[in-house]
Amino acid sequence: MSETPAAKDAAPAPVKFPPYKLTSRLSHPENSLVPVGDIVVGGPEFIVMAGPCSVEHDPQMLGTAWDVKLSGAHILRGGAFKPRSSPYSFQGLAEEGLKMLSKARELTGLSIVTEVMDSADIDLVESYADILQVGARNSQNFSLLKRLAKSKKPVLLKRGLMNTVDEILCSAEYLLAGGNEKVILCERGIRTFEPSTRNTLDISAVLSIKEKSHLPVIVDPSHASGKASYVAPLAKAALAVGADGLMIEVHCAPELALCDGEESLTPQSFRELMAFLSEVAPYFGRKISTVGQLDRSKGL
Repeated sequence: MSETPAAKDAAPAPVKFPPYKLTSRLSHPENSLVPVGDIVVGGPEFIVMAGPCSVEHDPQMLGTAWDVKLSGAHILRGGAFKPRSSPYSFQGLAEEGLKMLSKARELTGLSIVTEVMDSADIDLVESYADILQVGARNSQNFSLLKRLAKSKKPVLLKRGLMNTVDEILCSAEYLLAGGNEKVILCERGIRTFEPSTRNTLDISAVLSIKEKSHLPVIVDPSHASGKASYVAPLAKAALAVGADGLMIEVHCAPELALCDGEESLTPQSFRELMAFLSEVAPYFGRKISTVGQLDRSKGL
């Protein structure tokens, strides 16, 4: 049965976008690439961000920075501002911590990612950091997201403790709609009824985000598990499932850490994990080509 002229001339049905139109793969079919210095997040390179949960002092920060650099990490992480559940817990060193991160970057050449908690601190953190991190507790702080949308720096947006995938994509939409397209998403575990780990790593969220969105997504197995012994297996799962990278806590002396020492890898454990990931990454269509080189001319 042939079509009628009216059927032939009918306009195609409009595309029905989700509430995160710019973040959706429907509006941007190709994967987005986020440049950070000389590296790119979202491409074939599997990017690893590593370092201590919080900046404590120069020897700790510089020592750990060199350790992760020499193991092949691409980006240095460290918290200068720390959102803590208890008001009596270590809250970070603020600008002094940012200065230590900046010094570590100068000596090692690693770009740095650090958290910004308040709109009032954005200008300060932006003057030091290469990537601005939005923590899980602020993933739906829409006034903060609107302000970060005006930043020229990449934003690492962590999934909230009880966010659905669509909710974290809506949070990312605030950034893109405000003009900042350099957004990296991070699955860091969600709160469930299961008490055996700090959070429950939703590894399937990586697949869901990749299907729905063009933005790169990394996995934080440290905060997801809360246990150092779980970090390497979960990191391997993240590579296998198609994540674009990892964020891992590494401390030169985890037993002395002021924050999250129980989930931090030692430098040796991190080195072993990176060696394994580098070896198997090609089997999953990825590569980890960066190998840290010690430049003694810069001192330590």
